[in-house]
Amino acid sequence: MAAPLHIDGTGLTVSDVAQVARLGRGVSLDPSARTRMRASRTWVEEVARGERAGPDGGPLAVYGVNTGFGSLARVRIPLARIAELSRNLVRSHAAGVGPAAPRDVARAMVLLRANALARGVSGCRPGLVDLLCALLEHGIDPVVPAQGSCGSSGDLAPLAHLALLVSHDDADPDGETGEAWLDDRRVPGREALASAGLTPLRLGPKEGLALTNGAQLTTAFVALAVHDACELVLLAEVAAAMSIEALRGVRRAFHPAVHAQRPYPGARACAANLLALMTGSSLADSLPDKVQDAYSLRCTPPVLGAVRDALTHARTQIEVELNAATDNPLIVLEVEGDDKALSAGLFHGEPVGLAADYLKLAVAELASLAERRLYRLLTANLSADLPASMRGDRPGLGLMALQTTAAALVSENKALGWPASMDSIPTCEDQEDHVAMSTTAARRAAEVVANSQAVVAIELLCAARALRHRREVDPHVALGAGAAAAFAVLDVLPQCDVPAEAVQGVQGTIDDGSLMRAVRAACPSLVGVGGRL
Repeated sequence: MAAPLHIDGTGLTVSDVAQVARLGRGVSLDPSARTRMRASRTWVEEVARGERAGPDGGPLAVYGVNTGFGSLARVRIPLARIAELSRNLVRSHAAGVGPAAPRDVARAMVLLRANALARGVSGCRPGLVDLLCALLEHGIDPVVPAQGSCGSSGDLAPLAHLALLVSHDDADPDGETGEAWLDDRRVPGREALASAGLTPLRLGPKEGLALTNGAQLTTAFVALAVHDACELVLLAEVAAAMSIEALRGVRRAFHPAVHAQRPYPGARACAANLLALMTGSSLADSLPDKVQDAYSLRCTPPVLGAVRDALTHARTQIEVELNAATDNPLIVLEVEGDDKALSAGLFHGEPVGLAADYLKLAVAELASLAERRLYRLLTANLSADLPASMRGDRPGLGLMALQTTAAALVSENKALGWPASMDSIPTCEDQEDHVAMSTTAARRAAEVVANSQAVVAIELLCAARALRHRREVDPHVALGAGAAAAFAVLDVLPQCDVPAEAVQGVQGTIDDGSLMRAVRAACPSLVGVGGRL
């Protein structure tokens, strides 16, 4: 396990998010962030007590501290009632519906909200971040409905369900507490916190707004999808190399001199990886009269290279968002003048929504290309004499149904590919008159990545069966270095007659990392997404 992560609002990476969300890496607030948070909190408390004067000589008006929210921004809240404002905001916005977000996404959301607050410009107490970190430490994962957010003003409804979990009202001690996952049980929030000796906080001025204003559910979905998609690209290249060898393809299309003439970084990296994976193959280039392959083989670097470049962009966008303050207003103490509260729109999900839509389009193309190679592997007149459907000598058995499964997943990706970030429906009495729909884009991106993982697993299975056939026909066949390493892992799996069970076996070698560990050991020069040649 990696060392505990000290968050300060900067430096968080996609890899950090995956480790905390899925592997239980510990998290704590950095001392420097604690100092910044205390300073901005002090200023907010002074405003709430009426100690900061506005331009008219009366108490300074600060949105969400002593005013209403959204279209009620000009409504002043009496000093005596400011204490009610944060908790009532949380209650009124806990309006999510639909299935709960996956637990790793919920954990990522908690981490991201904590990191945003750690920047020290949200005006809340360090203790609020300490409590969020404690949730992660004790495995108390909020039950967060995945639907109900337009991505602007951030993910209000989903984050309000988190805020219910960590807050309480002295006047209503038995009030709403949200829900949390505890072990494998879904329990009331108060029960989950008590199991770890944790106490919810009575939210102070602006703290309800600080908890709910931001695109952290959207970003959690996309951060984990980017992480998985970057790993999937390498798996897709391994599958492609195995299929190209099994189909006795031509390597000249991957020559570095070719891709130097159209020097996209992703295409050059993909071509180099394919050549490394196929080093030593006696199957590639083994048909003397074959000068070029079908597009699904020959165009693998342009297509997967474009996927690589898209993922590089998406990851860059997301890693900005991971380390952003996204609530409103921001308390920026270094600005001139007495009013340190700056109202803006950093909660708007557009940067993440566009990245999510780009991500899902790119990954959908990865799966589409994999399905086309898979089709050739299973089609006798396209496969350079492989057995039709990769069937053995028992009638009725074979892998043809898996191509149908892959086709269904690829087609589903197309339906999911409509760019949600193009849409906008005004909300909040037209105060929020342009919204991002980024949360929908993020959820769909995660679905596309999951579908595409299954398509690549199917191609890996069929390519391994094809390579076994080649070796049975000619025991002297040599596989490429990477293809041989992958084949060695896959060929020892149980030979299931039920295709779904066989695919599950392949997926197991992906999930536990054994497949890529073997391949990387055989081909240490492989370039990851965003890597340089």
